[in-house]
Amino acid sequence: MHRAVISASSLYTAPHTISNAELVAAYNSYVGEFNASNAARIVAGELAALEESSVDFIEKASGITRRYVMDKAGVLDPQRMRPKFAPRANAQLSLQAEMAVAAGGEALAAAGKSAGDVDAVICAASNMQRPYPAMAIEIQRALGIRQGHGFDMNVACSSATFALELAVNAVRCDSARSVLVVNPEICSAHLAWQDRDCHFIFGDVCTAVVVEKRATATSANAWEVLGSKLATSFSNNIRNNAGFLSRCEDRDPADRDQLFVQEGRKVFKEVCPMAAEHITHHLASLGLAPTQVRRFWLHQANLAMNQLIGRRLLGRDATADEAPVILDEFANTASAGSIIAFHRHSTDLAAGDLGVICSFGAGYSIGSLVVRKY
Repeated sequence: MHRAVISASSLYTAPHTISNAELVAAYNSYVGEFNASNAARIVAGELAALEESSVDFIEKASGITRRYVMDKAGVLDPQRMRPKFAPRANAQLSLQAEMAVAAGGEALAAAGKSAGDVDAVICAASNMQRPYPAMAIEIQRALGIRQGHGFDMNVACSSATFALELAVNAVRCDSARSVLVVNPEICSAHLAWQDRDCHFIFGDVCTAVVVEKRATATSANAWEVLGSKLATSFSNNIRNNAGFLSRCEDRDPADRDQLFVQEGRKVFKEVCPMAAEHITHHLASLGLAPTQVRRFWLHQANLAMNQLIGRRLLGRDATADEAPVILDEFANTASAGSIIAFHRHSTDLAAGDLGVICSFGAGYSIGSLVVRKY
């Protein structure tokens, strides 16, 4: 059995930024037009008037101040309020693959690896651009990886940590020398930008991680994976019903359940205790306690959620150094969030320091990796 390490990570940042002020201006313009055009129905009680959003509301509800997106103009157009992407020919690199190739190439370079060193590519994200062929295979070809295999997987916001366990096990069992895990998240495309309760939540990004044998790692920021743990428990509280059966059910693409929808308060109350308990039990199985962990890289969905999980783990508020936050800048980037936190806040730690990468989301699904600086 080989010892596996995360030898490098990388981050592709979407090209456009939307501030809360810009988002609120666009949303409130949409609200004004909606209420004006439906004034008679609203007065008659047939339709509820929409409430305006505000910067204070967004920041208090989430801790988010801005987000990166692949397309800004379409999102901020009150007549559209969704990204606008040009169709690409089959011979062209797909949009998510393009993001993943950029991030993946950077991660391989940081790990000191070439295409010839990689035996598997896993494309793990909360939404896939198409059912088939797998984008991982497209990414594999674009990066010049001629050997091995690639596949796509989706466990919503836990996709990255679930993929990392598969990568770690492949390396440990010698079925791969190294594995590239990429997480291209275009969350702006499944967000209901016209919904005040969630119009501010998501952003776009792509992360990449290289997992390889400890014996071959040459990176200065390598982390040995001491253990990984996955858990799922079915819940409808976070859901997106869009799929290939939707057109057969004669659904309107504008139906609300064809986009991201959640029961936010229920998710908060149910997931936070689950995540804290999951991490605690995972550490205990390795003979460790939360107080021995130097840094927690948690899923970046909501600031209050991370603060509560930190308190449950440590018995006090976690400091920004112990549990760094990146969602203020990036917003919720689904599976990529905890990896962004790891990428941004891991190089400063010392050899022997312990860390936990943990994601949680729809499913419910929770994935965690306990790592030690090598």
